[in-house]
Amino acid sequence: MSDSFHPDRVQKLEDLRSQGTDPYPATPPQNREWAADLLRTFENRVGETATVCGRIMGRRGYGKLAFLDIEDQSGRIQAVMEKALLEPADFALLKSLNLGDIVEIHGELKPTQKGQPSVYGLKMRLLTKALLDPPEKWHGLHDVELRARMRYVDLFSNEDVRSRFLKRSAILSSMRQVFETQGFVEVETPVLHPLYGGAYARPFKTHHNALNMGLYLRIAPELYLKRLLVGGLERVFEFARVFRNEGLSNRHNPEFTMLEFYQAYADYHTMLELTENLVVAGARAAGLENAETPMQVSFRGETFSLKPPFERIRWADAFEKYVGCAPTDDQAVGEKLKAAKITPAAEQGFGWWKSVNDLFEIYVEPHLHGPVFVTDYPAAICPLAKPKVDDPIWAERFEFFLGGMELANAFSELNDPQAQLANFQLQVDEAADDPEAPNAVDHDYIRALAYGMPPAGGCGIGIDRLVMVLLGVDNIRDILLFPHMRSETEGPE
Repeated sequence: MSDSFHPDRVQKLEDLRSQGTDPYPATPPQNREWAADLLRTFENRVGETATVCGRIMGRRGYGKLAFLDIEDQSGRIQAVMEKALLEPADFALLKSLNLGDIVEIHGELKPTQKGQPSVYGLKMRLLTKALLDPPEKWHGLHDVELRARMRYVDLFSNEDVRSRFLKRSAILSSMRQVFETQGFVEVETPVLHPLYGGAYARPFKTHHNALNMGLYLRIAPELYLKRLLVGGLERVFEFARVFRNEGLSNRHNPEFTMLEFYQAYADYHTMLELTENLVVAGARAAGLENAETPMQVSFRGETFSLKPPFERIRWADAFEKYVGCAPTDDQAVGEKLKAAKITPAAEQGFGWWKSVNDLFEIYVEPHLHGPVFVTDYPAAICPLAKPKVDDPIWAERFEFFLGGMELANAFSELNDPQAQLANFQLQVDEAADDPEAPNAVDHDYIRALAYGMPPAGGCGIGIDRLVMVLLGVDNIRDILLFPHMRSETEGPE
């Protein structure tokens, strides 16, 4: 790597060191201020002194006067470096600086003759000497693969990218505030699981050397979070990193963030209302509540209104509308399955209804642009949900769709240990050859239920996909700081 350093920058680095200047000093800046704060309060602070730190992103001027554009996380401010105001050594330091270097400048706040708010430097210190050139100002870093691979450069060279990730943080913060106002506790549960469950997905496998046992990176935190309900933590949530050993696409990354939350003495109706509140809070944090187009977002060529309440539709009604027959009409459904070349695993139970749901995914989900809650799924494919009392063929479950993607999944949680054990066993037996189905019954979870879990509602929201929609970003890796990518030696994505 060292042979790729820019030779001119390396020479300047050596010259600085030979002159007794440390290009990477250990003493941190004192009383530094954000560029955006200085600009916001500038008119009331003209004549005061301030310290700004950041990367040099622009440079103009020669001789006795130079102008530097200093950029930090909050934005960019101009520094005016005038020979008459600086110590000789500080002004001489300008010759050793390059774009991309990080500096500390202490100076007086005042506008230039053209009225531009600026810091007129009185003292300057080099904090970091950059040994590689930043992207050119006008060409920038535009290669999609390179931007994702070198996010550290993408962030400082593209202000809109940095803003996007700051908004992502604000969205998550707004959701935490919703939970805090309702008495939820944020928790952390294990990432390494002895069994995988809580969802259908192919897991990543690993091995614990000291215990000499196989483990799985979690595909969902659900079963551990519900154990906490048993323990008396009645309202819990977790922003969980989960892992699913599946392909890469514009809507899937093998490692992603899942928000899961559970509330005792609640049901899926409670979860629906809370999910709606979380989406609205996230939309506001993303800046979608404005005077011109309040609570509207554009995503993949469509415009969506996020003003609540969102649409609700029953799974069976949506199936009949778009598939063309009732989901309980076995003969008609069988014909649809044949036409779609879907072979059900069985003529009844989990296998049959999983195939029926495949029809739903093929023919119905493309129409679910949202925002819409689809409620009351087939109970046979919902082993963790309570069946509806008045019609147990259906489960108290909903999925939330927005932007043509499923973003949330929720249940009235099944808390009958005998029924849950039977569901788990049937699930394992009927899906023995399916690598995405749970590979064993989680008997410890059954034991937890046997101690008594209060009636509860639970929900999981795919945070990355939600952020995609709220920020109008087409590809999931553009809202991930460090998405998974092939090795650089394997060629382009």
